[in-house]
Amino acid sequence: MSQAEAARLTMGKATRDAFGEALRDLGRERPEIVVVDGDVSNSTRTEWFGKEFPDRFFNCGIAESNMVGVAAGLAAGGKVPFCASFAAFLLCNAFDQLRMSVAFPRLNVKLVGSHAGISIGEDGPSQMAIEDIALALALPGMTVVVPADEHSTRDAVRALADLNGPAYLRVGRPNVPIVYDGPGNFTLGKANTLRQGADLTIVACGLMVAVALEAAAVLAGDGVQARVLDMHTVRPLDEVALLAAASETGAIVVAEEHLTSGGLASQVALVLAQHRPTPLRVVGLSTYAESGKPQELLDKYGLTSEAVATAARAVLAARGNRG
Repeated sequence: MSQAEAARLTMGKATRDAFGEALRDLGRERPEIVVVDGDVSNSTRTEWFGKEFPDRFFNCGIAESNMVGVAAGLAAGGKVPFCASFAAFLLCNAFDQLRMSVAFPRLNVKLVGSHAGISIGEDGPSQMAIEDIALALALPGMTVVVPADEHSTRDAVRALADLNGPAYLRVGRPNVPIVYDGPGNFTLGKANTLRQGADLTIVACGLMVAVALEAAAVLAGDGVQARVLDMHTVRPLDEVALLAAASETGAIVVAEEHLTSGGLASQVALVLAQHRPTPLRVVGLSTYAESGKPQELLDKYGLTSEAVATAARAVLAARGNRG
């Protein structure tokens, strides 16, 4: 992808909107799907399912721990519950119930955390989940998915509905660029190579995938060819694609809208340390943000194509210093 091609990425829907549409559509096909929500259905977009299937929609109020228990009970009874709230409320407030009522018995509950990351903007740090992926990964057996655009989100919802076991889907509030031409480009546990390159690899998830593509276009102007991997499934991680990238490009940058500890970067670092030590740099968060406009926050905290390109140059320098 050239710089001109990167500039042609068009803005699409928010991943929370794509989730709501896909969930409603699945409801028409599969009567076993039910929804529980923490009184934020107008924000999580589960209200679209609820309006069409009111007898399969349960508003549990602002009581996330109880909501998770309800979802677990529905799953134990043979339903396929999608349990949705803001990611900060769902993962942080209800972690004990997630641990004991969902992860330990490995029940078929699909957790959906909306309004994740600092890109929710003016709502402020109390509602900005920046540790949710780490919390989800701390639960054994929990599949974790962070889609990049509306098309991959719709595919992810269907894939998780077919999965027998607990899963966490992270979706966001702002509209994001369209990365894929359409549906059919998503397989659980299999990363997508969006751009080929031999000099280094940028591994990203969520809204940082489009940012990574923009950074790769900038680097191409400097004569650096960066491979870009959409690592939409954080667990199970596509170790084959990651290790191939490490072997073939010799340097890795990870970009995520999450704390640099415990999320995608930690998963990547663990695999590389165990199988193929490789120079690595991470673009992510190290602190809580404040209330502000989404793009201004992303700029201030370094979740930009310029920051990714800078990290790429640093990792290339580190590789060169190693000889």
